[in-house]
Amino acid sequence: MTRTTSASGFAHSTEQFRQLIDDALATAKRLGASDAAAEISEGAGLSVSVRKGSVETVERNRDKSLGITVYIGQRRGNASTSDFSRAAIEQTVRAAYDIARFTAEDPAAGLPDAQDLATPAEAARDLDLYHPWAIDAAQAAEIALRCEAAAFATDRRITNSEGAGVSAQASHFVAANTRGFVGGYASSRHSISVAPIAGRGDDMQRDAWYSSMRSPDELAAPEAIGRYAAERALARLKARKLPTSEVAVLFESPVAAGLLGAFVQATSGGALYRKSSFLDGSLGQAVFPAHIDILEDPHQPRGKGSAPFDDEGVRTRARSVVDAGVVQGYFLSSYSARKLGMKTTGHAGGSQNLVMRSRLSQPGDDLDAMLRKLGRGLLVTELMGQGVNYVTGDYSRGAAGYWVEDGRIAHPVHEITIAGNLREMFRQIAAIGADAYTLGSKTIGSVLVERMKLAGS
Repeated sequence: MTRTTSASGFAHSTEQFRQLIDDALATAKRLGASDAAAEISEGAGLSVSVRKGSVETVERNRDKSLGITVYIGQRRGNASTSDFSRAAIEQTVRAAYDIARFTAEDPAAGLPDAQDLATPAEAARDLDLYHPWAIDAAQAAEIALRCEAAAFATDRRITNSEGAGVSAQASHFVAANTRGFVGGYASSRHSISVAPIAGRGDDMQRDAWYSSMRSPDELAAPEAIGRYAAERALARLKARKLPTSEVAVLFESPVAAGLLGAFVQATSGGALYRKSSFLDGSLGQAVFPAHIDILEDPHQPRGKGSAPFDDEGVRTRARSVVDAGVVQGYFLSSYSARKLGMKTTGHAGGSQNLVMRSRLSQPGDDLDAMLRKLGRGLLVTELMGQGVNYVTGDYSRGAAGYWVEDGRIAHPVHEITIAGNLREMFRQIAAIGADAYTLGSKTIGSVLVERMKLAGS
């Protein structure tokens, strides 16, 4: 198990967590529960924000929680507490038990099947997720100030800032259930960000950039983040509107991750068993062109979506989610799998390190190459609003970016809306660039969609 001791900056050790969770499960069984599962966790961190050369906020957080789920047959109750005293934990278990007593039976309720749970060796797999950042408030502020200063120094047209920030976060947990599973690990996530504003008066544009990593050693230099954010803001000056039309659309890689996220949402168990997904019944069907693959690797060292087991203790596995455009698997928890008459895929808690790629991509397919493939159309670099209907697949988002002519950026654009249907958009993916970008647990290059509606002036 990954090291998690009080010497690492946490108030509780792994051994203390194990004892508390053992006590909670034993109390549940003593009360008459047929099964129970519990998770205990603790997190701590530092966040510092600056704006226009001055420190604005310094925040320290320390959170802890114990949550327990009690089963009486197929009746289920949940309760949680942030008080780790013996009396408070016993009271919390009793509350969960009482809730279960008066809850209707649910045929799909219950712990995962024992054969699906991670073994002790699988649960103890070290994925190198814990890299605490020994940084104090003054050091964090100095990094944030350097980042913002680099943005201002890029060009005199950078006239303002929404601020820069540094965050250092770490947590650890232990989870266990009455079917023999126990596991836990520590993890960390750190970031540097900045949001500069370019221009004056009626022609002002903002943009932002950040770096987020498990290890502080892998974060981009604050000066590089500041300069790149400033360059993005400057490039948006003198933006124009566009007439309504139908055009090819190239999604820049950071926003293209949203398309991959839409696929995950539409093929997740909750949406499927509720019949609220436009991809209901898509297993074994061609949803993408034959050149598209989606792979998942939950055991990637330092990956932002890495986990040796899911939120229920089910083992995780590398797999092909989409092969040659055909859906090979859904994203199912034990509960949603039972509702669908299927087996869990180990996805209680979501997807794990997805990569979407094209078999047609070449190593040289950077953004410039993708612009040449686009030829004439819209490069989208920002999306606004939540206009996605997962029941029908209808897609409508506010957008900003650049108009492209002859494979080159002609001018920035804003105040437009792009619209289509995700089912058709997936089928019309003509290319995915080699300019891969990782946003959270999803990695994808820029995505070229053959045709979408553009609503402008």
